[in-house]
Amino acid sequence: MIDYDVVVIGGGLAGFSSALRCIERGLKTAVVSHGQSAMHFSSGSIDVLSHSPTTGEAVSNPFDEIAELAKTSSLHPYAKLGEKRVFESLSWFQQLMSKHGLPLKHQGSLDNHYRVSSLGTLKSTWLSQPYVWQLDQNFSALNQINRIILVSIEGFRDFQPEIAKAKLARLPMFADKELLTVKITLDTSGIAQRNCHEFRSIDVSRLLRQEADFASVCSQLRQVATPNDVVLMPSILGNGDGLALMEKLAAETHLKFHEVPTMPPSLLGIRIEDTLRRAFIEAGGALHIGDEVTHGVFKQNGDQLSLACLYTRKMRTVPINTKFVVLASGSFFSKGLKAEHHKVSEPIFDLDIEDIGGRESWYSKHFFSRKSHPFMNFGVSTNREFKPLKAQQCIDNVYCAGSILAHYDPIAHGCGGGVAISTGFHVADAIAESQESACYAQKLSHSQQPNQSQKKGALV
Repeated sequence: MIDYDVVVIGGGLAGFSSALRCIERGLKTAVVSHGQSAMHFSSGSIDVLSHSPTTGEAVSNPFDEIAELAKTSSLHPYAKLGEKRVFESLSWFQQLMSKHGLPLKHQGSLDNHYRVSSLGTLKSTWLSQPYVWQLDQNFSALNQINRIILVSIEGFRDFQPEIAKAKLARLPMFADKELLTVKITLDTSGIAQRNCHEFRSIDVSRLLRQEADFASVCSQLRQVATPNDVVLMPSILGNGDGLALMEKLAAETHLKFHEVPTMPPSLLGIRIEDTLRRAFIEAGGALHIGDEVTHGVFKQNGDQLSLACLYTRKMRTVPINTKFVVLASGSFFSKGLKAEHHKVSEPIFDLDIEDIGGRESWYSKHFFSRKSHPFMNFGVSTNREFKPLKAQQCIDNVYCAGSILAHYDPIAHGCGGGVAISTGFHVADAIAESQESACYAQKLSHSQQPNQSQKKGALV
């Protein structure tokens, strides 16, 4: 039998944010994760709120918009938290990542900024890694450069600079900028592959850990770019030391870089996951990797329903005792939600799902609809404290965080990272405060009980 104060189910952004905050608050914490998280598919930037959930319009300052959600979208997770709480959680996350070697930056105005995507589109976000070129709302950064050099690697199929160049050229703010595509070569003979055009970013990152290959890239980049240009290149430096290698690349070439996340695996996203996982282990957390919670045992105490223990696929008959659980198992992609033909369910505890109607109402008729697809808003029913419901009864010691929650669309609203961090942080604090209150009540109860000498004196 294993005992913890908190077990977090899910090793994604919400799960690790919650787990790390729990450890900071003095709680013995474990994370159960079945493997790689959705961060392997992410941009590596943290979106807070790019579009209004009510109007669909682009948002300049996400916190101004969050302040309005209590009036217009009261069930949105941000509306339950409030803009000050969201900002507090993001500031905490930023400090945490910087402490562990991955600084994330935002605009001084607290507005969103734009980053250039691999297809040459502009994506609105709030926190980005050091070698992501931030374009503010006025695009003033464009005044500081001469050319944009789009770099491809021969044989690397996940970034096509000609496509990005054509898209950027149609944007009015880039009209007077020279856009140039160049190709660099690598010795790929050491890569195990089906053919010379099928290696991925993780393969290139392994090559560039070799001194000779790294030096070759530096030399080729110096020949095509100057310090007055921006070099837009796919993120190909990762594998545990990506940021260190980017810093070395910038130091040796004296060039300004913009890393573009490519098709999975996204090395920018992996950097965040690696940093969170390392921070959790260094802080003393217990990581049950490659395992998954299969079910839990509930107990009814009067009108209160609580979770007594958990069972996992690997541990089988050995229960994990825990005082609290954070369910951060994700949405459909991470198997936190399960969709059948006419039913959506939460597969671990069979929690209540928000009313979803018939299947014909789950989606818009047009795949690229301007409006959010309804299924993106599906999730577990929770109260204002993010405690889930089971058969319409609140579970007292379970909390939910991240994309398992209902009433928001992380894609259409551009808020996936912000909701994950802020809800994970918030429920961790709620657990810590509940534990502290219980300990205080227990101490108070003991202090009010007469000791043995007092009892004897009463008898005399």
